[in-house]
Amino acid sequence: MSETITEESVKNSIIEVLKTIFDPEIPVNIYDLGLIYEVNIFPDFGVEIVMTLTSPSCPAAGILPGEVEQKAKSVSGVKDVTLELVFEPSWNQEMMSEEAKLELGFL
Repeated sequence: MSETITEESVKNSIIEVLKTIFDPEIPVNIYDLGLIYEVNIFPDFGVEIVMTLTSPSCPAAGILPGEVEQKAKSVSGVKDVTLELVFEPSWNQEMMSEEAKLELGFL
């Protein structure tokens, strides 16, 4: 029996796949690190991801956005992915999940 693909299931699948992407300098995935600001799923299963980097001069700037887009496109049901890289609001440590803060020794 096949599972019905819904906007919510696609969003959850995208979040799970984003949790497999790690900032090369920090041993925490980019979702828990707080670099993903929004994951929007539209009725036609087009996806918009709004993300940032730890800083505009982040060495991973040339790698991470492409990896995010590629992995999001690999999720079943996704028709297209638009990625917006923003630097406002600026990323800060408060955007990290509790798990990320614990992993990095901030708690």
